[in-house]
Amino acid sequence: MSELRHISHLDLDAFFVSVECLKNSAFKGKPLLVGGNSDRAVVAAASYEARKFGVHSAMPMRLAKKLCPQAIIIGGDMESYSHYSLLVTDIIKSKVPLYEKASIDEFYIDLTGMDKFFGCQKFTTELRQTIIKESGLPISYGLSANKFVSKVATDYAKPNGQHMVQHGTEKDFLAPMSVDKIPGVGQKTGALLKQMGVQTIKILSEIPIEYLENLLGKAGHDLWRKAQGIDNSLVQPYHEQKSISTENTFETDTTDMDFLHKALVRMVEKIGFELREQEKLTACLTIKIRYSNFDTVTKQFTIPYTNSDGALLIHAKNLFVKLYDRRLLIRLLGVRVTHLVQGSFQISLFDNTEEEIKLYQSIDAIKRRFGYQFLMRGAAPMRTQKLPDPLWLSKNKKQ
Repeated sequence: MSELRHISHLDLDAFFVSVECLKNSAFKGKPLLVGGNSDRAVVAAASYEARKFGVHSAMPMRLAKKLCPQAIIIGGDMESYSHYSLLVTDIIKSKVPLYEKASIDEFYIDLTGMDKFFGCQKFTTELRQTIIKESGLPISYGLSANKFVSKVATDYAKPNGQHMVQHGTEKDFLAPMSVDKIPGVGQKTGALLKQMGVQTIKILSEIPIEYLENLLGKAGHDLWRKAQGIDNSLVQPYHEQKSISTENTFETDTTDMDFLHKALVRMVEKIGFELREQEKLTACLTIKIRYSNFDTVTKQFTIPYTNSDGALLIHAKNLFVKLYDRRLLIRLLGVRVTHLVQGSFQISLFDNTEEEIKLYQSIDAIKRRFGYQFLMRGAAPMRTQKLPDPLWLSKNKKQ
């Protein structure tokens, strides 16, 4: 007989907003929106006080202002968010045997077997208290036999709470909830199910699997399993060494800066596209140069989590200029990103408008269809932009 699993899901509550409240206590208890301040911008995050008015992330800022005119709007600070995300990751890494960093602010932990020694609920509660104490951030958790039910339990426990679903009670726990509570059920599928009279997960669980497969294909099969509280997906070990990289060995060794810059732009755009396709963010960028005498040098820089071509290119240019100091002919140029986590494109675009976000999405759609090299940005002359040190480096300098 297989061993019962114990999976915990932890999620930092309203993460961006919580970080801003930590930096400025005057924001606590107030309707706060993180995002661009123009009417054409989008909401990156909303406090629970703002959500009471119907505001949610990815909503156009102009609509959010109408729904909650008293809201305080501030620009995002990915540097701070990256710092606190890595801080919480380090705490979890030091305490548990197996964890998965599902996004910048959520984690899965496999505690199977630990119940015999510690008690999984007690252990997760103590871990949550440690995170709150050491980071100052609110965090919620759900604990159950699988990842799906644990994630739903976390949402049920929010804000700043915890909930355990006992083995064998998964269907009873899910039954009264709206089908919208199932992760992955978007507006389209949710509206279709409700048109059919399927309002709750209980009703969904009673529909024959064959019918859902005919209606939704493979997604119907997955939906039926979730309605039964079944999820066999494993907690994927988190490895910071995972990377995306690209290199270009030139036919002729060169010191032509315009040529090198264009090559750098192409490589950064390729990596940015791959990051967005995989729905990942990076927090570390490395530039590699191989000279004509085959000497190879690299330089890396910790950056705020992003998958924006523009943000990556600024850092890549600065790294290249700092690294290229011999004035020898260059044989190879490479770009690599590491410290990858799951995350969407929009969360780093606090100052971008809806039109700009849609433009990026359209460009990606074209690249997806015809290849990433089909549409490239024009290359400006190679020059650097003064960048502030990362938050954690600035703090060390002051000490």
